[in-house]
Amino acid sequence: MAAFCRGRHRWKRTNVSCLHVLTRNLTGKYDYDLVVIGGGSGGLACSKEAAQVGQKVAVLDYVEPSLKGTKWGLGGTCVNVGCIPKKLMHQAALLGSAVKDAKKYGWQISGPVCHDWATMAEAVQNHVRSLNWGHRIPGAMEHGITNVALECAGFLTGIGLDTTVMVRSIALRGFDQQMSGLVTDYMETYGTKFAWKCVPKRVDKLSSGALQVTWTDTHTGNEHKDTYDSVLWAVGRAPETKALGLDKLGVQLNKETGKIVVGADESTSVPNIYAFGDISEGRPELTPTAIKAGKLLARRLAGHSTELMNYDNVATTVFTPLEYGCVGLSEEEAEKRHGKDSIEVYHAFYKPLEFTVAERDASQCYLKVVCERGGDQKILGLHFTGPNAGEMTQGFALGFQCGATYSHLLQTVGIHPTCAEEVVKVNITKRSGLDATVTGC
Repeated sequence: MAAFCRGRHRWKRTNVSCLHVLTRNLTGKYDYDLVVIGGGSGGLACSKEAAQVGQKVAVLDYVEPSLKGTKWGLGGTCVNVGCIPKKLMHQAALLGSAVKDAKKYGWQISGPVCHDWATMAEAVQNHVRSLNWGHRIPGAMEHGITNVALECAGFLTGIGLDTTVMVRSIALRGFDQQMSGLVTDYMETYGTKFAWKCVPKRVDKLSSGALQVTWTDTHTGNEHKDTYDSVLWAVGRAPETKALGLDKLGVQLNKETGKIVVGADESTSVPNIYAFGDISEGRPELTPTAIKAGKLLARRLAGHSTELMNYDNVATTVFTPLEYGCVGLSEEEAEKRHGKDSIEVYHAFYKPLEFTVAERDASQCYLKVVCERGGDQKILGLHFTGPNAGEMTQGFALGFQCGATYSHLLQTVGIHPTCAEEVVKVNITKRSGLDATVTGC
């Protein structure tokens, strides 16, 4: 999101080469107190907050249709092609697993259980369209598609489709790599295929309509081919900064990433121009951070607050078949910052009660709490793979804001029988070398 604010300089809008840009006019009049470019989660949150505190606001949003003609309304990535549809389709896959479990719990289900893609797609699209409409302001590659890799592979496998993930280097870059390994191990057991250390070379459409993918195994150098019905590219997102004319204003960008360089208050190198959300350099690419940052910026610009966004210890969850939730530092990052001898890692393998009767494999259900080794053992990171990881992690994220320590965990009484209670019971350290498998109650 880019926000242009009325301040010392007044702004007017001019048409240059069919692009709307904002230029300084020290004597002109202004039409708005705030102009927000980008109608995603952060931009809409910022504009709504500014309007509520009496500002006159305009939101500019445009999505260029994909090569397959896909286009969408207000709400940005999260609403249209990210968090919302992803979680709903993840739920569809979880329901498929639940139906299988139900037989073990005594439910009499006759006949084969199969999934109808069209029914699910229509239901998801209808919900997304309702969100598009809810966001409206009154008056206002050739053979592939794109999305999130492991989450999509997980729910596609879950609804019965033969799915392969090609990984160029590592899975879940930026996350704790031990936890990443547990997630992908579970997915492989669950039925998702992986082609590790492989790089695609080309995609050809055959006369049958199938897509032939050619790739290279970087370990051996050998070339391989196979055919698929669809190819989904999940290689990250690029910021749409080139078309904004920021170079004409002198807004500083990171040349490698194309993202906007910002200060702690979301300010850019040009007065009265701010940036927040995914487009900002060094910020988490997460919807809730964009929303909160947008609201706080709107309040500061209106003079109602001086509070800055706190980007430390932002919790998140990966909605793979075995969900992974985390908050704080990965074990690798904690070692890098504090040194291996200055951290203590408490961990446990546990079995969710729901998995017992259903006889489901729980070997990748795991948690670890990364702490400072000295003093009260301040918690640096918490990581959890298991059912409802997002719901579980959200509660512990509050503790991080209060400076939670390992002592606080031990003082907390768990809710029995839940997966979350295993966190407050954890007592085995990696350093001890003892078996961390939880047994009994």
